[in-house]
Amino acid sequence: MLISMYTVKEMFYTIQGEGVHTGRPAVFLRFAGCNLWSGLEKDRDSAICNFCDTDFVGTDGNGGGKFESAEALALKAKHLWPNEAKSKPYVVCTGGEPLLQMDNSIIHAFHEQSFEIAIETNGTIQPPKGIDWICVSPKIGSELILTKGNELKLVYPQHNGDPKQFEHLQFDHFSLQPMDGPHRDQNTEKTLSYCRQHPHWRVSLQTHKFLGIP
Repeated sequence: MLISMYTVKEMFYTIQGEGVHTGRPAVFLRFAGCNLWSGLEKDRDSAICNFCDTDFVGTDGNGGGKFESAEALALKAKHLWPNEAKSKPYVVCTGGEPLLQMDNSIIHAFHEQSFEIAIETNGTIQPPKGIDWICVSPKIGSELILTKGNELKLVYPQHNGDPKQFEHLQFDHFSLQPMDGPHRDQNTEKTLSYCRQHPHWRVSLQTHKFLGIP
């Protein structure tokens, strides 16, 4: 795959709010576009993933834009990382669906800037080699292609989605995350109950939302 230009909704420095790396400082790089929903409200009801709570349309977010090279993109991310930091810089590539745009050039460019690279993907596209942390968030109704990685993080509950159908896959960590929305409190109770009964799963909370950080 050869990308002539990378389209980014937003890019900012923050604290990872969910999953195994909750609490870790990170540059968040949100690519525009997704293969399971257009991102437009008029298409939500017919989308494969109709519960997404993220704006990934366009390039008008904080730090967003169009980048003509992977090197320019990686350099922009490096400028967001604190100069005095002694720890290895960490970038989380998300979306939308980041693997629509991520290619070998991006992996190389970020590693050249000493970044540890993480992705958050819906698992419908195989990634290029060299990504350091792979987190897959399956969406029921889509075809799961990426069946191994570091973390499987399932938004719960999903219609016709049983967490047991994923337990045989090759991941190091399995997380259930309550679906946000008008039934968040009820979904949180269901998630807590499921994890108590099935300790194969950990609870993942979207802590950035109640901390008020991006």
